[in-house]
Amino acid sequence: MFEIKTYNAIAEEGLQTFGPKYQINTGQAPAAYMIRSVDLHQHAFEPGLLAIARCGAGFNNIPLDRCLEQGIAVFNTPGGNANAVKEVVVAMMIAASRNLIGAANWSATRVAEDISLRTEREKSRFNGRELAGKRLAVIGIGHVGSLVAKAALALGMEVIGYDPYLSVDDAWQLPAQIKRAASLEEVVAGADLITVHVPKNEETSGLIDAALLAKVKTGAILLNYARLGIVDNQAVVAALKAGRLGQYVTDFGEACLKDQSKVTITPHLGGSTKEAEINCAKMAARELTHFLETGNTTNAVNLPDLSAPFTSQHRFTLIHRNIPNMLGQISTAIAQAGVNIDNLVNRARDDYAYTLVDVGTLAPATAHQLVASLEAIPAVSRVRLLDRP
Repeated sequence: MFEIKTYNAIAEEGLQTFGPKYQINTGQAPAAYMIRSVDLHQHAFEPGLLAIARCGAGFNNIPLDRCLEQGIAVFNTPGGNANAVKEVVVAMMIAASRNLIGAANWSATRVAEDISLRTEREKSRFNGRELAGKRLAVIGIGHVGSLVAKAALALGMEVIGYDPYLSVDDAWQLPAQIKRAASLEEVVAGADLITVHVPKNEETSGLIDAALLAKVKTGAILLNYARLGIVDNQAVVAALKAGRLGQYVTDFGEACLKDQSKVTITPHLGGSTKEAEINCAKMAARELTHFLETGNTTNAVNLPDLSAPFTSQHRFTLIHRNIPNMLGQISTAIAQAGVNIDNLVNRARDDYAYTLVDVGTLAPATAHQLVASLEAIPAVSRVRLLDRP
């Protein structure tokens, strides 16, 4: 029986995805967490915790390195809320281009006046621009960025994208009308609207900075529905005041953006739809089930994705450092226990690696001894012994 502990409100439809081998929030030691926005950086993990599934794409609220050291696999749900984010980005592109928020706020303060006459006289102050024919720069053409790009094409926009990490398979899924830029400078040059859809990491922190903003088209609209910190908000305020940037629309508030007339802030609404919450919860539940029962990893963010058919009687899973002779030490320990290896699969990701070893029938005493031997290898963080489902 696997205990699942939830933080934040997890969609019930996702929790119902778990089968009879699982129990939710009974107070017993958890095998896995399902989380959304809770910050785990100062959290003390239970010794038996095996996995954390983030119901969403971002994972900067999880201490990935510490999880690796303690043998905890971390998963996210990329694409689970992509349509929700796409829809709000397209909505805010239209709202910003047509000055809809300012116009609505103006009208709301004049309900006692003769709206029909006054509006006809003064509505020209809110004249906007149509999206058709305008150029959209999409920085990051993954799950969300590709959907935004396709929606923009349907609205008659010219779309250019930049993503140095775009895989060949993903590139084949993009419409041919989407132009590819070779650099950030190239993608923003001449763009009427710029939207950012990259993950938050060391490489993307401050990606949109003062130097890049100095190269944008005067009056361009910038949207950030990715993560706080990818856009240098101080540089944005300076660009707005200088008249270089026309508007800034973001899902992430910060003190320097307060009371800026050309800034529109939404309260982290990008993926906040019932459908997205359900999709992400279901994905997270499937990832945890897959990992806990078979050891296979899908959408792991601190381990490589690794999958192998589970056809032998037992499977050892090992999270360990990616150093020379690890496979030799693992194989030697198994051989010394008098056990034959049916299949071994290994894959590395940066400083850590993940190994699956399938073996046949094991006597209980041999299994206990072998787990202890593998755990004694200094570079090993976690050893699990699974029975074939």
